[in-house]
Amino acid sequence: MRSWAASLSPSLLLRASIAVAVLTIALKSAAWWITGSVGLLSDAMESLVNLAGAAFALLMVTIARRPADEDHPYGHHKAEYFSSGFEGLAIFVAAAGILWAATQRLLAPQPLDQLGWGLALSVLSSALNGALAWAMLQSSRAHRSVALEADARHLITDVWTSAGVVLGVGLVALTGWQWLDPAVAIGVALNILREGASLMWKSSQGLMDEALEPEVMEEVQKTLDGFRHPTIRFDHISSRKSGQRRFVDLHMHMPASWTLGRAAALRGSVEQALMSAVPGLRATIQLLPSDVEAHFDDEKDLI
Repeated sequence: MRSWAASLSPSLLLRASIAVAVLTIALKSAAWWITGSVGLLSDAMESLVNLAGAAFALLMVTIARRPADEDHPYGHHKAEYFSSGFEGLAIFVAAAGILWAATQRLLAPQPLDQLGWGLALSVLSSALNGALAWAMLQSSRAHRSVALEADARHLITDVWTSAGVVLGVGLVALTGWQWLDPAVAIGVALNILREGASLMWKSSQGLMDEALEPEVMEEVQKTLDGFRHPTIRFDHISSRKSGQRRFVDLHMHMPASWTLGRAAALRGSVEQALMSAVPGLRATIQLLPSDVEAHFDDEKDLI
């Protein structure tokens, strides 16, 4: 059953993400100001990254929705990959700032104040991020939005980061060990560095025309099996992803005695079946006689 969150548009949720980021920055900054905790400061700095990432993601989603034009005949769908790459880079910058601040505090520990209020504000901001991240993930799966998924996963990382900070600050209150606060902040920085690297890797794979997921290709093969016949076969099947769009190219071999009209009608049926079986798919089929083979990767073609 499709959840209500899945019906929300990526643009609407990214606007909500911007609003929540502004609110959580205010809450976490207040928590840091009250307590003086560098761990809570690191949490607030990551929320700045959330704000920048959500704003850039909204811009890229808007561009990706533009129709194909003369300069971009295949559309603008890949714009979403720039969003996850930008967010990964922003995470690196935030992590560097957190590491610098935490190292200074580790060398010169300071007592923390009014931890109860600080922890309460941090928990409230984490609850907001967690609820929004859940809704964004549901929508990203329904709309196949790379930018929305990247922003959602970063928010989830932010929730875990906040949980770690709250734990660290709580342990300081219980033990009096001031070094735990900067130590937790360093752990936060290392954790978000991992997330930043993951986002940049996914962005690079999308820009390099990564193949469709194995489960999607299984659906493609299953659909083609419904048309296979001793006189009809398919080969040279290749695929790629481009934002919300999916593409598959293949050759369909059939008897040379068939008329062009008959061959074209069957091709149309296969293309329609593929696009119905896989949402967002664009299928391109080249017709070839049964006794003709296409050759790729010829040495003279690679010069």
